[in-house]
Amino acid sequence: MSITNFLPTPKFDEYKERFKDFYKMSRRPDGVILVEAHTNGGPIQLSVENHRSVGQMLKTVGADPENEIMIFTGSGKEFMMDSDPEGFVLEQQDLANWAYEYGYKDGRINVSSMVNDLEIPTIGIINGPGFHTEMCIMCDITLCAEDAVIFDLHYDIGSVPGDGIHSCFQEVLGVKRAAYALLTGEAIDAKKALEYGMVNEVLPREKLIERAYKIADHIMTQPRTTRRCTAQIVRRPWRRQLADSLDFGFATQLFAHLAKDAPTHGRNHIADTVAYVRQGKRNNFD
Repeated sequence: MSITNFLPTPKFDEYKERFKDFYKMSRRPDGVILVEAHTNGGPIQLSVENHRSVGQMLKTVGADPENEIMIFTGSGKEFMMDSDPEGFVLEQQDLANWAYEYGYKDGRINVSSMVNDLEIPTIGIINGPGFHTEMCIMCDITLCAEDAVIFDLHYDIGSVPGDGIHSCFQEVLGVKRAAYALLTGEAIDAKKALEYGMVNEVLPREKLIERAYKIADHIMTQPRTTRRCTAQIVRRPWRRQLADSLDFGFATQLFAHLAKDAPTHGRNHIADTVAYVRQGKRNNFD
């Protein structure tokens, strides 16, 4: 008998309740966990608090040995098209502090946790138009709603696109397409996302979760160690990309914000910027 005992691992019923304001969680008996990000039951509204919850959730799901596959998605008809009206007051009150806490630390943890803190296969579902869809694209398999639009808003709100979306776009789009998307805010529809290799399948929204479970059923046909070790193999390109670009990107983005003494996000900036996506335009200047 060892002198010490194993530390307890997270229990689903406990963290399901803990994260309920940010994520609706359900889990099948076989360990396939569905995580639906939300704000007040609807599409995600970005905030400092919501932003921090991402890495906290991923680390917790990854630390529970009873989880075998994670399906991650948003809620409602959009993925993320708005920010919380008061979601960045903390940042505005103390920019220097939150530039590190919210921007650099939490941001890096969020992106790296998706590829480094989950031993299990992941399936991302882009349930509708939105920014920060890298959290779905960087899953091992990605499904996409027919009316989804993928875009990056950072440049048009006066921000350097260096908080992980650049790593994602450069990996899946290549140098030239990524540069165009990051500098112009290109609205990439579901058909083009499939053509570009950003997503694996495009389906009607009401069929997405059903399809994700069917794919999960197939993945579950092989032994636990096979599933988990395969996830590490297919994830290696992301690890290489993040090692090369993530820290530098975040540091550059936050330097630019501190240099101009301006917060990273603002509700009015975001609302004005995403309007072109809702209008069906390719970018914000044509």
